Amino acid sequence: MISLFGRFLATALPLGALLFAGQLTVAGAETNTAVVPLRNTHAHNDYEHPHPLFDALAEGFCSVEADIHLVNGQLLVAHDVQHRDPQRTLESLYLAPLRQRIKENGGRVYRGGPECVLLIDFKTDGTAMYPVLREQLQKYGDIFTVFRDGRKETNALTAILTGGYPRKLLAADAVRYAAGDGTLPDLETNPPASLVPWISEEWKALFKWRGAGVMSEADQQRLDGIVTKAHEQGRRVRFYGAPDKPIFWQAMLDHHVDLINSDDLPGLRKFLTARP
Repeated sequence: MISLFGRFLATALPLGALLFAGQLTVAGAETNTAVVPLRNTHAHNDYEHPHPLFDALAEGFCSVEADIHLVNGQLLVAHDVQHRDPQRTLESLYLAPLRQRIKENGGRVYRGGPECVLLIDFKTDGTAMYPVLREQLQKYGDIFTVFRDGRKETNALTAILTGGYPRKLLAADAVRYAAGDGTLPDLETNPPASLVPWISEEWKALFKWRGAGVMSEADQQRLDGIVTKAHEQGRRVRFYGAPDKPIFWQAMLDHHVDLINSDDLPGLRKFLTARP
């Protein structure tokens, strides 16, 4: 976890000072190299944690989620309209501190670690919002994976768009600074994996099991079918709206689901690192 001094800085200083607070990691360490990156973790609604981005990075999460709204030309991070704050922009909470961290870590979010993901959830009109987001991502093009004429140029961080993003506008860009989140119908239409590298679906809409007892054979077969088909097409799988507890996390591992969606950042880290 972040040291007490780091937490003091994160709460007592303005947003810009979080760049320094983010360097303080587990067990009070003064660098961010001690954290073990957990490739199959996704911080759901990351911005709702006390210290957006930094709490997830301190636990080793390799994917974080930010919901965005377009307000007066600014991309604000919030789940609901009533909670929008002009100081909480996508750039201040995520883009700028990620660039700083990547620079200090030799070109990676975690020094020597894997490519990480910033999942950006469109909460307002995607047609109006996408050009603004594209301009911001291009501004930070030195840290983002680029898709050029269908070819992926891997970098420290990949932006994946979800929610009400305009897929046609995204697909029309010859040079893209983001990919798109897909749903089950994409397993039938099979768009390029470079355009739709993920499949995200709501667990409770597809399965009856809620994390008590044994998952039914029917649910297991359906889950395995989704995962197998996605993997054959080169896509990763994530479920949201799911039980957020160890019995479910274990089931996701057993059935080779790529990303475990969680709000319990320390709990999931402890579960994964305790396994043999």
